[in-house]
Amino acid sequence: MTADPMPDHPAQSGGQVTIVLDRKKVSVARVANETLLESARRAGLSPPFSCEAGNCGTCMGKLIEGRATMRVNDALEDDEVEEGYILTCQAVPETETIGVTYDD
Repeated sequence: MTADPMPDHPAQSGGQVTIVLDRKKVSVARVANETLLESARRAGLSPPFSCEAGNCGTCMGKLIEGRATMRVNDALEDDEVEEGYILTCQAVPETETIGVTYDD
């Protein structure tokens, strides 16, 4: 018995992720359980990040469409989250279509 080979591309889960960085807008297919930071990298962008653990806030972005859940948030205040700010290294989309900007 042999194992199935790993796919070359991650399994898409339908929907779209749109990222705005340095006035450039790029969209990629949404992938299940992928963070917005991972989506931005897969789109060929170089978004800001540091700890990738939800502690520093370097990867902070603002939702412009849709909803996301942060796995960990040790950097943002409640009022920032209420205004739509997220840690993209921890944010996983809840909606089929989602947009985030690093330019805000």
